[in-house]
Amino acid sequence: MTAPLMPKATAVWLIDNTTLTFEQIGDFCNLHPLEVQAIADGEIVIGMIGHDPVTSGQLTLDEIERCQADPAARLRIKLNIHEGKVRKKAKYTPVALRQAKPNGIAWLLKEIPTISDADIIRTLGTTKNTIQAIRTKTHRNINEIKPVSPVHIGLCTVEDLNELFKKYQI
Repeated sequence: MTAPLMPKATAVWLIDNTTLTFEQIGDFCNLHPLEVQAIADGEIVIGMIGHDPVTSGQLTLDEIERCQADPAARLRIKLNIHEGKVRKKAKYTPVALRQAKPNGIAWLLKEIPTISDADIIRTLGTTKNTIQAIRTKTHRNINEIKPVSPVHIGLCTVEDLNELFKKYQI
């Protein structure tokens, strides 16, 4: 099971604000029940400020109430904290590939003329200004830009490109 952020601080908050058993709190926070009892007795983590797992999106009030009603129930952490919105980490583009981005943008604009700027930004990690400059042919290096598949350059994966083709039905 995945532990919550700051497990001891979360345990402090759960002890102070719920009627959950030490076993339930220990199971959720990956702590031994005796350690949770020591936290409740003030023997360890003295003066620690509790961390609210509800406001950080790790738990719901419904989940806490469900477990308070049934001492045998176990808390389940919300694995997707962003409510269905999974953000991709900004991908690093090596210096050698940065000059190739305009070629990938030009290829996408050529192959999918109706593609939105947001989809290009999401797929290649570029800026709106660069896309507009290539669309209007005012890019500073427009004479050197040759449309090349972003997959061949290494700017995106085949799966990313297939999703775009499905979205625009090409």
